Amino acid sequence: MEGMIEFRTADDTVVRVEAADEETGSQLVARGPDGAVRATRTFEHALDGVRSAAEAALRVFRDGSLRPDSVNIEFGVKFSAEAGALIARSTVEGQLVVKLSWSPDTPATTAPEPPADS
Repeated sequence: MEGMIEFRTADDTVVRVEAADEETGSQLVARGPDGAVRATRTFEHALDGVRSAAEAALRVFRDGSLRPDSVNIEFGVKFSAEAGALIARSTVEGQLVVKLSWSPDTPATTAPEPPADS
């Protein structure tokens, strides 16, 4: 399967994903008899960086003065046999889509008043 990468999960299930464009000409570690690239890391390990990026983005939007009721973050993920999972560039300029929402019942957060001049 040209253009495919095989990852194994912790429970030894095979997960096949489409290879990132740059995979086709690179020196890859191993190919199976069907042409699929065999990744050396597990699927979970490949996603560790993406999970950390999502956690960091959520912290940024949940903390601070905005305090939204919900935060939705979308981003595409590309897989590489050598690099694992990568946040993919989308068809538009941005790589992340962030949606913050507040319910009408939530009391408005007021900014703290500046200190009085003495």
